[in-house]
Amino acid sequence: MFNFQITARSSRTRARTGVLHTRHGSVETPVFMPVGTAATVKSLTPEELLETGVRIILANTYHLYLRPGCETIGLFSGIHRFMNWSGPILTDSGGFQIFSLAKQFKISENGAAFQSHIDGSAHLLTPEKAMDIQLCIGSDIMMCLDDCIPYPATRQQAAEALDRTIAWARRCKNRAEGTTPALFGIVQGGMFEDLRQKAIDALTGIGFHGYAVGGLSVGEPKDRMIELSAFSLQRLPDSKPRYVMGVGTPEDLVEIVSLGADMFDCVLPTRNARNGQLFTETGTVNISNSRYKDDLSPIDPECTCYTCRNYSKAYLRHLFMAKELLAYRLNTIHNVYYYMNLMKTMRAAICKDAFDGFKDTFVRKRQATGYRQRMDAG
Repeated sequence: MFNFQITARSSRTRARTGVLHTRHGSVETPVFMPVGTAATVKSLTPEELLETGVRIILANTYHLYLRPGCETIGLFSGIHRFMNWSGPILTDSGGFQIFSLAKQFKISENGAAFQSHIDGSAHLLTPEKAMDIQLCIGSDIMMCLDDCIPYPATRQQAAEALDRTIAWARRCKNRAEGTTPALFGIVQGGMFEDLRQKAIDALTGIGFHGYAVGGLSVGEPKDRMIELSAFSLQRLPDSKPRYVMGVGTPEDLVEIVSLGADMFDCVLPTRNARNGQLFTETGTVNISNSRYKDDLSPIDPECTCYTCRNYSKAYLRHLFMAKELLAYRLNTIHNVYYYMNLMKTMRAAICKDAFDGFKDTFVRKRQATGYRQRMDAG
């Protein structure tokens, strides 16, 4: 049911295009997955997601397990019918959310014991249970349970967490054997290249449908994030999809696509929209800025999203300053559309073997408008 096909390559970078074939449809890569943590991409309907160009979304095991729970999702035979989304869904295993959200948690070889951030109830998430929950959800792509560590972390912390992540990956693979969804292993190892190499060797030895680069974009310097992405991506199997988790800004996406990544997810387009930060070809617009009070122009005159076709900066600023719910919807439509269009433009550039030229133009445009962005942010 799952297959990955490479369709084009850039001759001057490692960028490539491909197609993910899943039981709920095919997805062109490189692809950005909006985050639909609790079976919803905040403020948007599934129909609006499709109109912005979204073809695959990310949901989360931790959140859906706690609320509404597998019993409720099971009444609908899975999350697709529950949320009225017909396209593919990738589910994160919940490891990061336990680390970042749980009131208390304790990691052991058996799994992660934690207290719910909702009501304080006690739970144990084992690798086997993480698979069972994702199977109940009806994921198209499941992620192995991994042991997440803070930044900064010592080498000993990173090594111990990696050993646990590898052992859990074997248990996830065993539990998922014979089931329909794809299963991805997650490369951990902190900021240590030799540990990341150990992770890659172990995970590829176990064998997965695809591989994710985890443990990045957690507070480390941007240059280090790029270096470790490059290190991991060029060592992962060329024939498998490569997913960089939790990334990122438009600049991050362009840079890491050039390194050979196929899949991304991040809360930035939706979270920033709710905070009035809107992405454009020439930088970020802070819609709360007083300069837009009487501005009759759209967010981006080159953008063809529903918001830009119909509404001015003045109106969007009014909605945002008045805390009207429509502000979050219109801002999110624009930001998600921007991300989808950026990925579409990159795919087209790769197919024309013009990705290096696209990247140079993208970077120059950002640098040329850097001053305006800094002023707008003030």
